[in-house]
Amino acid sequence: MTPGPVAPAFLRYGSAMNINGLKFCVIGGGLGGLAAALALRTRGGRVTVLEQAPALTEVGAGLQISANGMAVLRALGVASDVPEAGQLSGGTVLRDYRKGRVISRIAPPAVGPTYYYHRADLLDLLHQAALRAGVDVRLGARVEKVRKHPGEAEIVLQNGERLRAECAIAADGGRSAIRPILNGAEAPEFTHQVAWRATIPWEHQEDVPRASLTMGPGRHVVSYPLRDQSLMNIVAIEERSDWQEEGWRRQGDPDDLRTRFADFGGPVRDILSKVEDVHLWALFLRPVAQKWQNGRLALLGDAAHPTLPFMAQGACLALEDAWILIRSLQDHSGVTRALAAYEAARRPRARQVVAAAGANARNFHLRGPMRFAAQAALMAIGPRLARRYEWIYSYDATA
Repeated sequence: MTPGPVAPAFLRYGSAMNINGLKFCVIGGGLGGLAAALALRTRGGRVTVLEQAPALTEVGAGLQISANGMAVLRALGVASDVPEAGQLSGGTVLRDYRKGRVISRIAPPAVGPTYYYHRADLLDLLHQAALRAGVDVRLGARVEKVRKHPGEAEIVLQNGERLRAECAIAADGGRSAIRPILNGAEAPEFTHQVAWRATIPWEHQEDVPRASLTMGPGRHVVSYPLRDQSLMNIVAIEERSDWQEEGWRRQGDPDDLRTRFADFGGPVRDILSKVEDVHLWALFLRPVAQKWQNGRLALLGDAAHPTLPFMAQGACLALEDAWILIRSLQDHSGVTRALAAYEAARRPRARQVVAAAGANARNFHLRGPMRFAAQAALMAIGPRLARRYEWIYSYDATA
């Protein structure tokens, strides 16, 4: 593979290290891994992505990309000011579970709009952009071990093949096989919450598409439109302790889903009645990693900071990581210093956002008098609620 062209002006920083021609190995072909690979390649790095799956496919699912994530996608050149693959959000409607009564409406963040993406669409955008840039994407490549050497990282594959690179980036998800190399064995904590995820065909067109958050005791349902409102994305969360299998691709029973949310009325009842295929997974939580890097290997995305889905920031944090990692490599002399700077820049913010998501998990599931008090407060401050999280959405890693 030959080094790529000089980075365009919008990607340049006053760099202390020229990464043109350096070898990088990205472990994991998800959103964060492909974003990092694309940014590295655009700056002339020689990049190989190792993805253990035989194909880059996603179970049908949606995700929300707020302004902080959109800034990175635009800087990478995979999203315009009006992204073709994204559905512009008009804000969020908060509802009570019994009859779907509207409690309040949250306006879109003032710092910039949020877009709803089908995860497969965004993954394909990044994958195709990476291929066009010259990234070597290798599927069915399972990494067994990463060893640190004085001037490089050695990546050992399951088939015995060994690769060498100046830097290895582990973007292999919340159950990362590489994270224990830096942090040792860790036991995840079951949150006693289980998530159901589905998409259904949708025919109702709204002038201003919005997400809907329907809250009940110990449960909530989030729904929002995808693909020009032709699909509806559904995430239903319930508190339970009778099932604890980690992993998010397990097939679920749509009738069981409807039974568990049978007392939810209003729009949610109609949406759930149309579910024919659903996946579910128990939500486990690992702490933000104590150690993100060792001078040759760095963690990125969920491998560094798995988060609960209650701030819709998992993908956005991974995109931020990718950009700050690349900027650190450009702004510091040597890979070791660059990775240390990356960790120092990212860990505090990751901890804050992960904590905010954990707090929302409690707020969505209130019971008894606390639930009614919270609803009264939301009626009063709901229209201004987005301001509480402007510190998340206004962050621009590319600035």
